Amino acid sequence: MKFTTKVVHSQLKGTEEIRSKTTPIYQTSAFSFTSLEELEGFYEGKSPYLYTRTGNPNTDELGKMVADLEGAQAGAATSSGLSAILVGILAVVQSGDHIIAAEDLYGGTFHMLKEELKSFGISTSFVDFTSVEELEEAITPQTKLLYSETVTNPFMRVEDIPKMVEFAEKHNLKTMIDNTFATPFLRRPFLEGVDLVAHSATKYIGGHSDITAGVVVGKEELVQKAREKVVNIGSNLSPFEAWLTCRGAKTLALRMGTQARNAEVLAADLRANEYVKEVYYPTDLSDKGNGAIVTIELSNTCDISTFFKSLAWIKIIPSLAGVETTVSYPLGTSHRALPKDAQEKLGINTHVVRISLGIEEGEDIVVQLNEAIAASIKN
Repeated sequence: MKFTTKVVHSQLKGTEEIRSKTTPIYQTSAFSFTSLEELEGFYEGKSPYLYTRTGNPNTDELGKMVADLEGAQAGAATSSGLSAILVGILAVVQSGDHIIAAEDLYGGTFHMLKEELKSFGISTSFVDFTSVEELEEAITPQTKLLYSETVTNPFMRVEDIPKMVEFAEKHNLKTMIDNTFATPFLRRPFLEGVDLVAHSATKYIGGHSDITAGVVVGKEELVQKAREKVVNIGSNLSPFEAWLTCRGAKTLALRMGTQARNAEVLAADLRANEYVKEVYYPTDLSDKGNGAIVTIELSNTCDISTFFKSLAWIKIIPSLAGVETTVSYPLGTSHRALPKDAQEKLGINTHVVRISLGIEEGEDIVVQLNEAIAASIKN
């Protein structure tokens, strides 16, 4: 074999005899076969892999990992949190169907449900999930799905999952919830009766702000339908990003434990700050903590632009959940696309700041944010 041929075909043989401590990265677009009979075996269910869009060991590992963490029957990895939500929804509804969604969702999800699903012939009503009356009024003969978030973004309302499930069962509806903010470390909605659970694994599952990924887990038959949508729509995740996400997930409990403790300390401190009009941080999410996001509304005596410029080592980021403490501006990023009336109803205004707590020393975080608030006070 000449060098050029040798270098193309140089690879490990008998890899089943090599017991790697970590899962290898199957960075391939397709899998090879030794015969037409072996190829046909894929379609007969005898071989799991053909083409990475249809399946890959790394993406399968991620789906199974999050499903196991959630106590769910099955899981599927996707290209992003929004794609996980989309394929989960499409596993339940089709053209002509209707969704009831919480009105206080993440802005990107709100937009997808309100605008993008129209092209699928799917309609959505947004209601106050704390009002059974509003939920009842929103029901139509075409309603198939209730959709919410375990902890809503950005005002940190904790969904009453048992009541949501009870309402859905009463009306023969499926349920789906975004568990990104809580993570399975703090809350496991599937074990509380929710049919499908979505994650933006970009956030706490990956944990290091270096990947974009999503996962949907839940009942086997629904996840299988969602997996088919991943394949047919092309919203699959790359093997390397799946591998990175699995690697990051190994420290989820350590990270979330520290981040939630830091959030609790910060929330308590900012509640005592006279220049903070409101602090949004739950107290009833779980017995292991209440999440790592604190949202505040600064008083009108603060100049919001000066506040952001005075944050020193705390970065302004249009996302969340890395190991570093960051801040976001919902009005200008996550909820920018919401209609003005929806922003006003939810309370998203010029002085709302979402803080994502990292794993630094809690005291350093508190000092830095208080210094930025002090610097922003108008003379």
